[in-house]
Amino acid sequence: MKYDPEKSFGCAWGRRSIRLPGYDYTQPGGYFITLVTVGKMNLFGEIHNGEMILNELGEIAMEEWFKTAKLRPYVRLDAEEFQIMPDHLHGIIEIVDTDSVVGARRRRAPTTLTSTPALTSTPTDGQAPTTEQFGKPVIASIPTIVRAYKSAVTYRINTLYDTRGAPVWQRNYYERVIRNEAERDRIRRYIQANPSRWEADDENLGAE
Repeated sequence: MKYDPEKSFGCAWGRRSIRLPGYDYTQPGGYFITLVTVGKMNLFGEIHNGEMILNELGEIAMEEWFKTAKLRPYVRLDAEEFQIMPDHLHGIIEIVDTDSVVGARRRRAPTTLTSTPALTSTPTDGQAPTTEQFGKPVIASIPTIVRAYKSAVTYRINTLYDTRGAPVWQRNYYERVIRNEAERDRIRRYIQANPSRWEADDENLGAE
């Protein structure tokens, strides 16, 4: 589908923030992130026979994702933990020890997650929609990393199409703090299996 900033669809992914209260989002560890295009438009390519075929916009989204780790020494990314879909993407961002960068004392992670509101479509059980806060950026924090990534992709796409100011992403994103390696393995499998499940998902605008 050609990028059309004027076209939009109703989105049922929710806009409530349930970010873990008191959690330090610069804390080292893995974070499962899902970003959705504005109006769930199929911007990034198509699924053929269970395989994602990236278009030019999808290539931009992929390039900027992995550029994040090159620009930020406290970020680690793995190609096996990232998947672009026509209207969204999933990825795990790992923050390594950033004490020297942030200069802040770490808080202990909460032992339980807050309750998750009912969503008509969620990337995986327990993943929470998060509203971005546009206050002062916090160096090496997940919100700042995600915001910078989204801005870079938006800038490049708008430059390509000469559509300055047109939105590319939903205002919110989904996040989940990864608690242990078993959970990370489960999320990794979920990410990798996304293309094969695309045509069976009635929520997808491109599914037949």
